Amino acid sequence: MEATPTQNDLQLRLADFSSLAEAVDYAAQGKTGFNFYRGGKIVSVLPYAKLREKAIILARRLCGLGVERGSRVGLVADTEPAFMIFFFACQYAGLVPVPLPAFFHMGSHKAYVEQLRRLLINCDAEIAVAHKGYFEFLNKAAEGLNLRFVGTPEAFAELPEASTTLRPLESDELAYLQYTSGSTRFPRGVMITQATLMSNLADISIHGVKVRPEDRCVSWLPFYHDMGLVGLVLVPVASQRSVDYSSTFDFAMRPRQWIALMSQNKATISFSPPFGYELCARRIRPEDIAGFDLSNWRVAGVGAEMIRPGPLEDFAGVFSSCGFKEEAFLACYGMAECSLAVSFAPLDRALELDYIDGNSLARDKKAAPIDPAHKKDSARVKQFVKCGIPLPQYEISVRDSQGRDLPDRHCGTLFVRGPSVMSGYFADPENTNAVLSSEGWLNTGDLAYRISGEIVITGRKKDLIIINGRNIWPQDLEYLAQAQPEVRSGDAAAFSVPGPDGGEKAVIMIECRESDAAKRTALIERLRTIFLEELGLDCLICLVPRNTLPRTTSGKLSRSQARQRFLEQFGKELLTQSNMDIYKQAS
Repeated sequence: MEATPTQNDLQLRLADFSSLAEAVDYAAQGKTGFNFYRGGKIVSVLPYAKLREKAIILARRLCGLGVERGSRVGLVADTEPAFMIFFFACQYAGLVPVPLPAFFHMGSHKAYVEQLRRLLINCDAEIAVAHKGYFEFLNKAAEGLNLRFVGTPEAFAELPEASTTLRPLESDELAYLQYTSGSTRFPRGVMITQATLMSNLADISIHGVKVRPEDRCVSWLPFYHDMGLVGLVLVPVASQRSVDYSSTFDFAMRPRQWIALMSQNKATISFSPPFGYELCARRIRPEDIAGFDLSNWRVAGVGAEMIRPGPLEDFAGVFSSCGFKEEAFLACYGMAECSLAVSFAPLDRALELDYIDGNSLARDKKAAPIDPAHKKDSARVKQFVKCGIPLPQYEISVRDSQGRDLPDRHCGTLFVRGPSVMSGYFADPENTNAVLSSEGWLNTGDLAYRISGEIVITGRKKDLIIINGRNIWPQDLEYLAQAQPEVRSGDAAAFSVPGPDGGEKAVIMIECRESDAAKRTALIERLRTIFLEELGLDCLICLVPRNTLPRTTSGKLSRSQARQRFLEQFGKELLTQSNMDIYKQAS
């Protein structure tokens, strides 16, 4: 029987617990839980009562392996009930789960195995588990690492149960390790304690989405990503809500299934990075829209990357006829180093944009307001989404390069301090000290400014392109490239590299699906003209084959890895050559 959306027999508690095990204990008294879908059909049901029962049995089996308390357990995080059972079994057994990516591009099996191996080594895992579809990769990755046990869920089911009293993880112990999405070659495992996590779950439930008894969630987000794990697994458990899951792979192939689930189950809450909404709006067929009912969707959360309003406005326009309200959009800001959330915009406000003078931002790092009537002047007017005020007990500071706090509307590096900030990176004091001060201030690495306490994110500091003292946002180049009919959304990555004159040179790598050489040449020349006219920038344009651009485990483009690949493939000496010389070598 499918897990139901309401619990009339259980009083709603919003993360009012000291640990995840305590949260499961309470949720198990009701009727809600997890539902798993494939191809739009339900294939597995895991009520919280059954989750607790299975997790406790598995916890005794894990204890029977004789590993020390706090040992790490690597879990390849496929969208399966087994992941949930293992994750919470670790909570009851006093072990620390480590979600590992269940993701690889076609033809990159070797790279995926190497990534898993780096993560297993970095977290010093004692135990590792993977669903049978991923087990051969995990087993290969674990060769020679002397793990205590590596197997499929079926193999663990054969282990004997230890006759021991379980002692679940306590508030001052780690709840899990969360690897940041960009950490494929140099892993950084974020340490999140039970107390830290429960604080953020409570803030999200009470102040962010304001969970209601009738709420029901839908998610296609991967369990190894902080938004997918914390936002759509742990928050529902801690607030006793049901969740309907579709796999990330299914979403990528058939994004309409996300909308279909929201409609079919009258779901009220779902989150996605901006590209998810964009993919749905682009792929949906007109004949499908009439059959959907999205009138119950009250929280359409958007975050995980800088928010571009255009695709969200398109989504609202496409689905307005079936009841979707643009007021449902909830902009938020957060990161794995803060458990998940730092700020939320007000509910029912829709996206609120700030229009600023781009020239002032680039020249003086000031977000000077500008009349939205001039927004068609794309070379000058920029628009950014307000991401709301920080959660309770959170402090924010926008600082210049000397570490001085900046006033409103001055752009700098965003620092945050609050109860859900990480303890540090696992076994990595150097990187921990680089971003986390002794006073608890976290350097987010994001560029931002404030408006009356609200956070406005303008980009990642490490991605900023600085040409002749001008600040160029890579998103501007990517947006202009993706506006061309030959380029799909998400198929362009802009960055800078050292030029032959000692300065920086802007580069954009584009996956171009056009095979006609003349048309590809025309695209390059057209983009060169556009970049010069719109941004006053001479940019090196490199067309590359499909599936060339590197992506993080959460599916986002990795500009830093794209930059590295460009330099490895072409070398700095080619920067003196023309766009066409680069194009010929890339092809």
